Amino acid sequence: MTWYREAGSTAEGPFSLVITPESAGWGHSGLRVLELDGTRTLTTGDAETLVLPLSGGCAVRVDGETFELAGRTGVFDSPTDFAYLPRDAEAVITGSGRFALPSAKTSKRLPARYGPVQNVPVELRGAGNCSRQVNNYCLPHTFEADQLLVCEVLTPGGNWSSYPPHKHDEAREGESELEEIYYFEVAAGGMGYQRVYGTEDRPIDVLAEVRSGDVVLIPHGWHGPSMAAPGYDLYYLNVMAGPGPERAWLICDDPAHGWVRQTWRSQDVDPRLPFGSRR
Repeated sequence: MTWYREAGSTAEGPFSLVITPESAGWGHSGLRVLELDGTRTLTTGDAETLVLPLSGGCAVRVDGETFELAGRTGVFDSPTDFAYLPRDAEAVITGSGRFALPSAKTSKRLPARYGPVQNVPVELRGAGNCSRQVNNYCLPHTFEADQLLVCEVLTPGGNWSSYPPHKHDEAREGESELEEIYYFEVAAGGMGYQRVYGTEDRPIDVLAEVRSGDVVLIPHGWHGPSMAAPGYDLYYLNVMAGPGPERAWLICDDPAHGWVRQTWRSQDVDPRLPFGSRR
């Protein structure tokens, strides 16, 4: 299985990216990126799905309601509003731009809803050259869903994020079992790097140079750091889902590197953060 997918390698029709549970070789999480200039009808099937603008805006009509998404000019501009689509739904999307459609298989049908940008918690995490910004769209404490977990991370050029390396591949106290998709965009045509490594019992070994549109799939194992090359700000969208009955994002640091968190107490957050502004 190839855990790194180059931009364009999974394109299908109007979608520049298509990752399904089947193509990823796992059971729960998926992601499509829709390139839109006009109108497109989508069916969600057995998965709850977000419509999350990467650039541009759109109107989403689903279950007799219409949600107007103001969107944004780009991922480094600001957080964005979004729409939640339930499973077994048909949605008509009209607009222009690029739209991420993160999804998770579910047996439960929740109502379609609008997520205002003003309600998206923006977190500045870490310090020094581990400073990054996290936009927490669809997590247990921010937005109701059955299985889907979605956030995005913005890392100034030269900084490291997803660090210390951590994992979430076991259902136990303090850790949840989640598959994860990393979808990348890099400012100014630059590049970044993503590391994933496993254990002797569950090996995985990825060190990928990533550019805009690339994806790294994480079925298990320690992941991080995500490295933003100097001069090139790094963005990634995280999509997670798993088999557990409880929707939770609980992580375990690699014990060899967890001590790094303690060093942040004596450092300031990178003054380049936060990116952009809220509408």
